[in-house]
Order: sequence, then structure tokens, then C-alpha cells
Amino acid sequence: MNSIGPLALTLLLFSAISFLFFGVTCLYSPYMMLEFKRYGLSKYRKLTGILQLAGALALLIGLWFLPLALLGSMGLSMLMVLGFITRIRIKDSFLKSTPSLFYALVNLALFFVLFNE
Repeated sequence: MNSIGPLALTLLLFSAISFLFFGVTCLYSPYMMLEFKRYGLSKYRKLTGILQLAGALALLIGLWFLPLALLGSMGLSMLMVLGFITRIRIKDSFLKSTPSLFYALVNLALFFVLFNE
């Protein structure tokens, strides 16, 4: 395992565990099927779930191979920026849009912390 600092490890594990959950939910939850329909993005639901799971696995494998953690954190950050833009585009409240912005910033911070270690 790479010797990453406690901040990086905390952010990495928080994000990885979150996106394992989000990815499975995106693929199998009837609620998420309805949400993606509401977003006008039904055809991208499965891809989004797979990308969330891939990002989470990249972070976890990145504990041993740092470039993969960098790729996973940047990919998840970009995915969440797109999620935030989607929420704004469909006129969701800022409060409903905040989780995607939060996870975009967490993964961007993780990228920079890992990059500078």
C-alpha cells in the first residue's frame, strides 16, 4: 500500500465507500430510475452507475497504485460537476444540488492532496 497521509486516506475511503453505494443504487434503485427520467437522462443511468463503481474501485486500487487513485478522483469530480450542472439545468433547488457539488469538491481536493504527496 502507498503511504498516503491521513487526510488523503480519509477522503479516499469516504469517497470510495460513498460511490460504491451510489453506483449500486444508480443501477438497481427504482427511485434512481425515476430520477434519471426526471433529469431527461434515462439512457445514461447505467453508464453513470458503472462510472461511479469504476471510480470507487479506482480509488481503492489506488491505495496500491497511486496513478489510478488520481484518475478515479478526477473522474468522479468531473462526473459530479456534470451532475451539479444537470440539477441546475432542470431547476432543482440549490439545496438539492448541493450533494453533487460537495462530492465534486471532495474528489477535487483528494486529487490535489494525492498529487502533492
